[in-house]
Amino acid sequence: MGAVTAEIQIDAPPEEVWAVALDPTRLGDWVTIHRKLNDSDDGPARLGFTMVQTMEIRGAPLKVTWELVTCDTPHVAQWEGRGPAGSRAQTGYRLEAHDGGTLFHYSNEFFPPMGIIGRVAQRAIAGDLPQSEALASLRQLQQLFAE
Repeated sequence: MGAVTAEIQIDAPPEEVWAVALDPTRLGDWVTIHRKLNDSDDGPARLGFTMVQTMEIRGAPLKVTWELVTCDTPHVAQWEGRGPAGSRAQTGYRLEAHDGGTLFHYSNEFFPPMGIIGRVAQRAIAGDLPQSEALASLRQLQQLFAE
């Protein structure tokens, strides 16, 4: 599967968007597939910050351990995740000041276990779900600042 990318304009400065997007306790406010924050480091997001999250994809729970491997507050965050059976994921946020607010760029790439067989099965199961969920999550994040 190729990377999923999406972007959205948010009516708040990058510092405010960063504070919400990188607060693990706020994941349920905007990430549509988030179900539970199992654990996270204390304090603000920083290089090496870790969290454990349970998500749900097509009715199946998926527990992922994330580490923040790039952190340039409040502009760039790159998470690397490890899931069941050797699956992995990378999720990136890039925030830029734009038109009095923030242009939020999102990217995600999932690497299923079992090489090409896993990729074929993942495409058959997920279809266009990752792209539609990314857009829905970004719209929810945008709405948090419209209130």
